[in-house]
Amino acid sequence: MSTQDFDKARAEAFGGRMVDILNGAASALMISVGHRTGLFDVMARIAPQGSQGIASEAGLDERYVREWLGAMVTSGIVGFDEASDSYALPLEHAASLTREARPNNMAATCQWIPVLAGVEDQIVSCFEHGGGVPYSAYDRFHAVMAEESDQSVVAVLLDEILPGIPGVVNALERGIDVLDVGCGSGRALNLMAEAFPNSRFVGYDLSSEGIAAGKSQAATRGLGNVHFELRDVADLEVDAAFDLVTAFDAIHDQARPDVVLSGLSRALRDDGLFLMQDIAGSSHVHTDRDNAMAPFLYTISCMHCMTVSLSADGAGLGAMWGKELACSMLATAGFGNVSVRELPHDAMNYYYLARK
Repeated sequence: MSTQDFDKARAEAFGGRMVDILNGAASALMISVGHRTGLFDVMARIAPQGSQGIASEAGLDERYVREWLGAMVTSGIVGFDEASDSYALPLEHAASLTREARPNNMAATCQWIPVLAGVEDQIVSCFEHGGGVPYSAYDRFHAVMAEESDQSVVAVLLDEILPGIPGVVNALERGIDVLDVGCGSGRALNLMAEAFPNSRFVGYDLSSEGIAAGKSQAATRGLGNVHFELRDVADLEVDAAFDLVTAFDAIHDQARPDVVLSGLSRALRDDGLFLMQDIAGSSHVHTDRDNAMAPFLYTISCMHCMTVSLSADGAGLGAMWGKELACSMLATAGFGNVSVRELPHDAMNYYYLARK
């Protein structure tokens, strides 16, 4: 490239963008801290006040709270009144940052940044030598994933997701057999089991931690119609056993997603339904540029979804496999009737309704 090709204004503009990216990344870390410590929840319910008052209300160390507030003020998230030396969380910001804002709590989603950063060394090694990073390497993965599922699935499952599928709620009320693959901590499954006592529910997952959490929650609620099992769904050898199979943000992580989908098709009865929630990618990077969440989703894919599959010598499908490839794989697996829906509460996912 000659010096005549160099656009100084463009270079300066990109330098400014890099400053914004750096500040945004730092803010995401501090937003995660604010969520985990409950600071946003506290500030949303109290009057504007100084750092000591906020720290006392939250039961936290004032010095750390004061520095955190500095990051929040300078990032435009928290307001500061110089005359009264007081801090306030605007109501409009609380609508995206508190637990009461569920399912719109973006502070919970910011937890993915430190979770992913914790495996950066291993990911760099994979770039250099291939292979993948296993689930076991991710600190707090299941806790953060449970919160993510709680927002995108559990919070709206009974009010939006299931009622949007013709006939499903009535069938669940009458009594059907339901399988949830990649059930994680079982929040969605236990919610359905409680809401529809005439139906029977089974959850499979590879995580002993998740299965234990699901069983514990079911026992606490006194649910006798739900069963959790540690199981690899790639080895699912069940024929015509279920009326409804669900997979919430689980298929693209699989080592052998094609085998899993074929197994699920066989596991469904002839009039059964497979409900798959998965990331709203397009299968084409040039189209994904129009997705406001695409940089975040590709990062999660590279640093978690793709690599955990590769760690098991899998396909490494990745979170951004996209609608076109997903529909093609569903058809190959035996699902002849597939429709794709978008729901207002969930900008990150598509909802696939697949029948044989």
